This record gives sequence, structure tokens and C-alpha cells, in this order.
Amino acid sequence: MAGIWNALFSRPAPAAGHDAVVDGAPVAEADWQKAAALPLFFGLDASELAVLRALAQQLLADKTLTPVAGARLDGAARAVIGLQAALPILNLGYPAYRGWREIILYPGEFVPDREITDDFGIVHRVRQPLSGEAWEGGPLVLSLDDVAASGHCQGYNVVIHEFAHKLDMRNGAADGLPALHSGMSMTAWAADFNAAYDDFCRRVDADEETEIDPYAAENPAEFFAVLSEYFFEAPDVLSETYPAVYQQMCLYYRQQPLARLAPFFEGAEAQ
Repeated sequence: MAGIWNALFSRPAPAAGHDAVVDGAPVAEADWQKAAALPLFFGLDASELAVLRALAQQLLADKTLTPVAGARLDGAARAVIGLQAALPILNLGYPAYRGWREIILYPGEFVPDREITDDFGIVHRVRQPLSGEAWEGGPLVLSLDDVAASGHCQGYNVVIHEFAHKLDMRNGAADGLPALHSGMSMTAWAADFNAAYDDFCRRVDADEETEIDPYAAENPAEFFAVLSEYFFEAPDVLSETYPAVYQQMCLYYRQQPLARLAPFFEGAEAQ
């Protein structure tokens, strides 16, 4: 099933104790605290949480957040979006998100009407509901309903998914091969990801049940974005299923979420 469609997306911090104001709407201290209490951030120490919040504030100040179709954007939603978007760049720095300006927010799934060219050059008119999308050099789009469903360590995170596409696009069209850091091997990355992708596509094509969302088989860019969700939300699943890919992502994101979240998963299993 891989390769049937071309990719759809190929489209100063305030002092402590004060509220940040972003696009005219306040993000209260209580909003930050509630957002940071999501399971996704379990195990981050005080210094990491401080960096995470500073990155989130920078993101919210740098990007224009545009609610459409009746979406209501309050301080709590801004804090959730900011902190979850900041997690992938916790040890990468804010410049990784430079080069684009807008985040468009729908209240729920949205249905764009567009034409898509398949691998045989045939143009199809497609209308399908989406929870998010990212355009190369353009806006990032999110469903607020899906934002609210993210961050619970259940393998789903639309914010991380779409921001992973943005990271992938830093060196051109999203293709599952982001700009790697000095010391990382492109050959090793390609070998590990290609082997995992081929195996996953084979399993999906054979109608096998997979713990990882079958949407990851859509194309290599979606494979990277979906596996980025699992890297942060369910690293135990990713590490067990494709350990070499998990290690590559540890190198790329410069984080070890499995070790950080292990006590959370152990506690959840004990309940």
C-alpha cells in the first residue's frame, strides 16, 4: 500500500509568576501547570520543564494562531499546544521551528477538497477528514478535538505528528529523512528505517493486527511522523517493535523517553 498517494502535506519570556499574553489571550499559570501535568511530560525534571515552557512561550509568540470554523481558542488550549509542540525540540532548540508563521486551528476534524496525483500520474479529487496537516513552508493545521485527545501516553498525538512533519521538511519535502545531526549516519538511518518500513507495510498489507497505527504505512514521511508519536507517547511499543528505529530517534531527538516514562507505565500496569 505504500506509495499509492503523494503526500498530502507536500503544503521575551515573562517573569516567573506572571501570565504570558499570546495574541491577546492570556495563558494563566494554572493553564501551564495543568498542561504540564499530562502523562506525556512525566519524569521531566524542573530544569527540563523550565526549558520546555520557555520554548512553548517562544512558539506561541512567534507563530500566529488562527482559529477558524468556529474554533474557540483559550489559554488552556494554547498551553497544551505550546508544551506538546516544544517537547520534540526540547534538546534541539527553537530554530528547528523557524521558516513558517501560522498554526490554523479547527474545532474538530476538517475536510479539505483537493486533487492528488497517484504514482501513475492519475489525478484524483479527494475529500477526506483530517485531524491535522503540515505544508512545506506554509501553515500547520490542527483539530482542537484531537489536540485534547493527545498527551495521554496512548500512542496518539496530533501535535507531535504535525510538528514532526515540520522537522522533516527542514531539508526539503517531507520524506522520512530529516536533517540529521553531526555524528549521525545517514546510511544507518536509512537502513534501519527502510527495514522497519518495509516490514510494517508487509504486515499492514497482510491485514496483520499491529500496535502501531496502520496509517504509518501510507508513505515514509507518515512513517516518521507516526513513529515520532510513539517515540514520545508509547516508547515501549516502538522500542519493542522496532528497536533500531527507536535508537535512531533517540539520537535525532536527543531524548530517552522510554527511561523517563518507564515508572509511569509500571504504575499504570499496577493499577
